[in-house]
Amino acid sequence: MANVGLQFQASAGDADPQTRPLLLLGQLHHLHRVPWSHVRGKLQPRVTEELWQAALSTLNPNPTDSCPLYLNYATVAALPSRVSRHNSPSAAHFLTRLVRTCLPPGTHRCILMVCERADAFASACALARAFPLFTHRSGASRRMEKKTVTVEFFLVGQDNGPVEVSTLQCLANATEGVRLAARIVDTPCNEMNTDTFLEEIKKVGKDVGITPTIIRDEELKTRGFGGIYGVGKAAVHPPALAILSHTPDGATQTIAWVGKGIVYDTGGLSIKGKTSMPGMKRDCGGAAAILGAFRAAVKQGFKDNLHAVFCLAENSVGPNATRPDDIHLLYSGKTVEINNTDAEGRLVLADGVSYACKDLGADIILDMATLTGAQSIATGKYHAAVLTNSAEWEAACVKAGRKCGDLVHPLVYCPELHFSEFTSAVADMKNSVAGERATGFGVALLLALFGRASEDPLLNLVSPLGCEVDAQEEDSERDSKRRRLV
Repeated sequence: MANVGLQFQASAGDADPQTRPLLLLGQLHHLHRVPWSHVRGKLQPRVTEELWQAALSTLNPNPTDSCPLYLNYATVAALPSRVSRHNSPSAAHFLTRLVRTCLPPGTHRCILMVCERADAFASACALARAFPLFTHRSGASRRMEKKTVTVEFFLVGQDNGPVEVSTLQCLANATEGVRLAARIVDTPCNEMNTDTFLEEIKKVGKDVGITPTIIRDEELKTRGFGGIYGVGKAAVHPPALAILSHTPDGATQTIAWVGKGIVYDTGGLSIKGKTSMPGMKRDCGGAAAILGAFRAAVKQGFKDNLHAVFCLAENSVGPNATRPDDIHLLYSGKTVEINNTDAEGRLVLADGVSYACKDLGADIILDMATLTGAQSIATGKYHAAVLTNSAEWEAACVKAGRKCGDLVHPLVYCPELHFSEFTSAVADMKNSVAGERATGFGVALLLALFGRASEDPLLNLVSPLGCEVDAQEEDSERDSKRRRLV
């Protein structure tokens, strides 16, 4: 897949599927709305209208399904007809899987994506994930032939007009950003170290006409960036803070995206085990995503000031490594006692966020990070976790995730309960916490949740279910019918 070029076109044109293999993809009720006249030129002479209709009638997605139309040259695949409320209506994750498994082989191939206009963006990004750019397989290096996949959207629903050139350009820039981010994360640290990541930042800067600001190594220490410096000082390749700044005329607010760029995380002296350390090349995912998004956002005409702040370090082991019990002075002026060197992401981000606030004057600061394995326990494999002091932005993140396919789910925001856990006797805070005693959680919750089913007035009062009813109605109905809580 590394040598595959994606092309988004308003019309992919007609071709014999034996010459240009084809995958038709969409929800089943959308596929039924595609007229034969639109796909005929892409399927004939190998596939007749009768065969096309017969294939559609055999599809029974549960959650997905596919049917070959002509050998392994043409396939139609159906996405889930319905998704749950916490999934994307585009069924983006299923779309990526279907492309990986059902797209016929070939040098020049075509995907006809059938969807509503509102799902085009998420569908394009999902398609891009099926074509990763990085590989070091020996066979791939011998196959230098460039492959292309042409993507055509057939839009159904109310806003079903043709896809505009500007929309195609947006899809191209977004998918290039997705593939760029994935390539950086896939690349191992013996290649994607902090030096190499800085080169990637410089390339994007050159592409959009921006020269990055870079603070490195001992200068970080001198200028007070104790979080980034402390995490990365033991590595061969020194840590860095890099900033790309887009400042257009007429901007009305300043936005900063701060990315965790730990190019490898051994855990430091609080070292990870042999099963948890493999895969830690992916600990730069937040910074990589911000780099890809920044490039696309600027190319698409971002109207406000936008700063991309990259906190780059390798959390390594060596004579200069940070020790548990060390105290670092962060850029915010706060001191932090280190009791777990494997809780390093929050240290580098603290410096990046402080810089965005103090030096960049950001009105909105968003940090993106592969921060902790606890996230995958809290919100699962497919949903990122959002933690914010703004209920409005929390809801916006969840809504944006459903629209674009990068799913998000909220974490609890309750700092007045949690901050005390980071108390340190010798510094302003610790960088990690420990567990406590059992609390008997759940008893009060169940009594309150089902309080309407109780005769006790206090439990009735605290229950959120049911509706207020007149006391006489309640007495008369209590014995005549089963009580409904909702």
